[in-house]
Order: sequence, then C-alpha cells, then structure tokens
Amino acid sequence: MTANPVIEKLGRRLRLGVLGGGPGSVIGEVHRTGARLDDRYEVVGGVLSSNPERSRAAGRALGWAPERAYGDVDEMLAAETARPDGVDVVAIMTPNDSHYPLACRWLDAGRDVICDKPLTTRLEDARDLVARVRASDLVFCTTYNYSAYPMVRQARAMVGDGEIGELRLAQVEYIQPQLAVRPDLDDPDYWRFIAERSGPSAILGDIGTHAWHLLHSVTRMEPQAVSADVSAVVPGRRFDDTAGVLLRYANGARGVLWVTQAAAGAEHGLKFRIHGADGGLEWHQEDPSWLTHMRLGEPRRMLSRGGPGLKPAAERASRIAIGHPEGTHQAFANVYSDVAEAVVARITGTRADPLALDFPTVEDGARGLAFITAAKASAEAGGAWTDCRL
Repeated sequence: MTANPVIEKLGRRLRLGVLGGGPGSVIGEVHRTGARLDDRYEVVGGVLSSNPERSRAAGRALGWAPERAYGDVDEMLAAETARPDGVDVVAIMTPNDSHYPLACRWLDAGRDVICDKPLTTRLEDARDLVARVRASDLVFCTTYNYSAYPMVRQARAMVGDGEIGELRLAQVEYIQPQLAVRPDLDDPDYWRFIAERSGPSAILGDIGTHAWHLLHSVTRMEPQAVSADVSAVVPGRRFDDTAGVLLRYANGARGVLWVTQAAAGAEHGLKFRIHGADGGLEWHQEDPSWLTHMRLGEPRRMLSRGGPGLKPAAERASRIAIGHPEGTHQAFANVYSDVAEAVVARITGTRADPLALDFPTVEDGARGLAFITAAKASAEAGGAWTDCRL
C-alpha cells in the first residue's frame, strides 16, 4: 500500500474522532494505530473516558489540542459539528450498550462511522442502524478485523472464483484462556459480565460474532438456522463462557462453530476449515501468513502471504516482504484504509477501488446480532433449530 488515494483525491487526511479506548484499553491503541498506519487519517480528538477529567487528561497526553480533548460526547458533538475542520469519521470503541445511541447521534450529524463489534446489544437496534445507514449515503463499518488478514481475503477470493466448488462443510473455532479461572474475573462491576451492558451472551458478543463473521466472510454464505448450546463450563459462573453451534445452509451444507474463553492453556485459537465439492481451505490466525489449499485427489499446497499465485485481494492487503509476519495491527489498518477510500469516494463523488469496498458493513454487524439472538433462543429451547437470518 504505497499510494495514498485519500490525499490524492481529498488533498488532506481524513479527520478521525474517537470514542472510548482510553487509559488501560488495549483495543483503543490498536484502533488508533490501525488508523494511522497508512497515513490516511489524522486522529484529532475525542472522548477517552466516562470520567470527564480523566478523558481530557488522556487526550492531552496523546498530543491532541486541549480544546479537542473532550470531557463527554455532548461537548464533542457540539464542538465538532460547529467547526469548519470538524471530524469526518467517528470510531466507536465504548462498552457494547453505548454503540447504538452513539452511532445514531453521529449518523444524524452526517458523520461516517466505524464501530466495534457487537454492533448493538439488541437485534431491533441493529436493524434500525441498517435502515438508517441505507437511508443515508454515509459509510458504516463494523470492525471484524480478522476478515482483513491477507490470507483470509485470499480464501474469500478463491471461494468466489469456485476453486473449492460448492460449499459442503464449514468449521470455525475461537478458543481463548482468559476466563479459565473464576476468581474474580466475574467482577459484578465489570461491564462485560452485565447482560444489560454487554448483551444477551458474553461469549457470543465478545468473540462469537468474530468467528461467525469470519466464516460468513470466507464462505460468502449465510447459514439459515442454528442449533446451539450456550453456557458456562466454569463452576459457579453466572455468564456464558462457551458456545457450540451447529449451522445449516440453504444448499444443504453443514457447519460447526465453537468458541470459549475458558480453555486453560490455550492462546488465541482462531481458525477455520471449509470444504466444498472440489477441495478445501484451512487458516490459523496464530500462523496467519499461510493458507492451506486441499484439492480433491491432489497433494495439499501451502499458499504464502506475499508469495506467488495470490489473488489481487490478498496482494492488496499484504504490506511487507514475504517471510516477515503481519498481524492484528496490519489487519485493522486494512479495514481503516478501505473505509477511508469509501469515505473519500463519497465526499468527492468519485469511485473507490472495488477491492476497497469489501470491508465489514453495518449489515455484517446486524447479522452478528441475528446470530446471537438465534443462538441464545436455540440454547434456551434445548438446542432447537432456530432461524438465524437477518
């Protein structure tokens, strides 16, 4: 990614405002790094904490102008919409229950939005956001960043080109260890463990939607129904830490999704395997530079990021020479850069590179809520098959 179409078309970087991701937040720095990596955004200000003084201090510590280190969203919204150089795009990385009201406010103010997953905590709110975005000409991205790894985009392109044939089997896992021990990550004051703030399922909202979207992105198909077991495997726990979900596709294909944060000894454990009539593909996020391609009746082959024979989508997402690892920050940067091209195309009335328009959208975020809602309903009905379509 050497050319900068944002500066070429707009004559400046996009002005990005951020909500959340302040002191102590890992994801905040990942977002800000991803936004800056390709020099398409200038992070100009925002709200970094629900505590006004802490928010202002954190903004100043990041080097923002003091007047743009805001104490709360009302202050930021009033100031930025009044400025001739106000923010173009707003990135939301606050607790889950605030995503919907914040996204609505900034969409109403005519700003493009980048929002962390899960999109909302209620399906009806997610559907409302879809309607709002469709009624506007604004750009909305849900940051399912794993779909932006180069070899994931390679797999998506290979499926689209028919290189494994019609989908028959799909499997995705996301296996983490951080909740394997109970004391006392079940802190009653921690928002991720409060259903009213995190949504109906802690595990599905936190990492389940990532796994769901990754499989959907690669297969290019949306399951029709799910049969789910969503529960806690750690004794005494009062929120979901594990989910196993069977998937049914309209063409007769079958799938499995397994996610947990209670896997003692695991690391990150995100991977997919898909098989069609003519072969299969396998990718592990802990070894992201390789994609295994298994063709019926032939030896398996390993495709390498930066190597020969890749699709344009993978080549576009790859940043450094073969043999040098790329990871989370680069995947986030791919999402942010693609969104930037779409936003500038909207502002200038020009066309974006079609490959830049493959980022996760508001509809992808809403499909995640449809999945959570259906999986919880299925689990509560003893695993009954439940329609999961948006």
